[in-house]
Amino acid sequence: MKKAELVFVPAPGIGHLVPTCTFAVNLLNLDEQLCITMIIIRPQAPFDVGIDAYIQRFSSNTAPVDHRIRFIKLPQVELPPLQEFTNSMENFFSLLISSYKPLVKDAIINNKHSNTKIVGLVIDMFCSSMVDVANELGIPPYIFFTSGAGFLGFVLYLSVCHSQHGREFSLTDPDLYIPSYANLVPSNVLPTFAFNKEGYTAFMNHGARFKETKGILINTFAELEPHAVNSLASDPELPPVYTIGPQLDLAGQKGREDNKEEIMKWLEDQQPSSVLFLCFGSMGTLEVPQLQELANALEQSGVRFLWSIKMPLGSEYGKFDELLPEGFLIRTKDRGMVCGWAPQVNVLAHKATAGFVSHCGWNSTLESLWHGVPMVTWPLHGEQQINAFQMVKDLELAVELRMDYRMGKISDGGIVRADEIENAIRCIMDSENPVRKRVKKMRVKSREVLMEGGSSFVSLRRFLKTILDG
Repeated sequence: MKKAELVFVPAPGIGHLVPTCTFAVNLLNLDEQLCITMIIIRPQAPFDVGIDAYIQRFSSNTAPVDHRIRFIKLPQVELPPLQEFTNSMENFFSLLISSYKPLVKDAIINNKHSNTKIVGLVIDMFCSSMVDVANELGIPPYIFFTSGAGFLGFVLYLSVCHSQHGREFSLTDPDLYIPSYANLVPSNVLPTFAFNKEGYTAFMNHGARFKETKGILINTFAELEPHAVNSLASDPELPPVYTIGPQLDLAGQKGREDNKEEIMKWLEDQQPSSVLFLCFGSMGTLEVPQLQELANALEQSGVRFLWSIKMPLGSEYGKFDELLPEGFLIRTKDRGMVCGWAPQVNVLAHKATAGFVSHCGWNSTLESLWHGVPMVTWPLHGEQQINAFQMVKDLELAVELRMDYRMGKISDGGIVRADEIENAIRCIMDSENPVRKRVKKMRVKSREVLMEGGSSFVSLRRFLKTILDG
């Protein structure tokens, strides 16, 4: 009897590749007759950051299923005009990925195992153009949506909105009724691409292609986003929806190892639930005036802190004293640590960590809930603004600092002042804050859903049965 083979096409970004690889391993652990081929798109520099290094680490840490998962790295193609990136990052990557369709098709045809049957093509949310490849080869296509159910509902809502208004969004638009959100959504928390014609159109097209698939797998769980999940389940135009999260890289394989030992040793020396962790993701950069306001807030608050700073463009790595207020590092050295890269999963898992100032990327949001560490919302780009809105307003699982902050918009008067930051810090570190209690409860639920009988476990099993019986 032939084995069943799933082919994955993840988007070429660490935030997409990591949950996809984690999901693949979890599937392999559920069924010994399954094998997986991962087709890797590696754009030209500088858009290939960390992909090869992550795959190397992943491949050396996937025993005992490593013999059932293989990686096929595609050759690089010419990038779309960089003007497209300037106009819209989302549209740029959609065009780039679409240009790989012939290579993906050839890779599937030329690398097929003789003793397997391909039962599905699982494609990333940015790779919806690969539905064409699935159709040409007669393979059932599935979407792996690496963000949450609320945001998926927004993407699907774009075509509805377009049919009514025929244009992208404006900051002056009235509050929106979007079925996947329990509250009306203010226009100022919509993703940046929603205000950009090219980005808006790209995502509207993705949403249309999602409906052509055999199913949508979402990296969330029903107990986290009940309203959003129910709204998707009740949409007659959608294929089956599978909530299969949280799919998390709990081993921290996506990180570097620069100063991990030093950071973890520092945390070991701190009291339980005493440290505020600040980290803004692999792409999150704050401008120098904003860094200085944040430093002043940390100093005024008196809290213990671990602050991961991604250097602004043109700054030398590790030269934090050139970015921060004069004397800040000396004055706070007994209660704070400033670093470049930080092992986020390990820090959130540590007993000393009490709060997390975060950009609200979906992976980081799930990691914070898994470890029971409440967040302060400081979104920067992507869908992070609407994630922040959902976490604060719909789910009441985060403390609001800003929901509408956008990276690089200081010139528009968007700087967050020290007093405002300090208030949010004091709020998150208050042991009696009800958000802390709700997050602790969600920590338990996020683990239960993956256990036998849990909602995500059942959803995973349902997906497996669908592809194996097909």
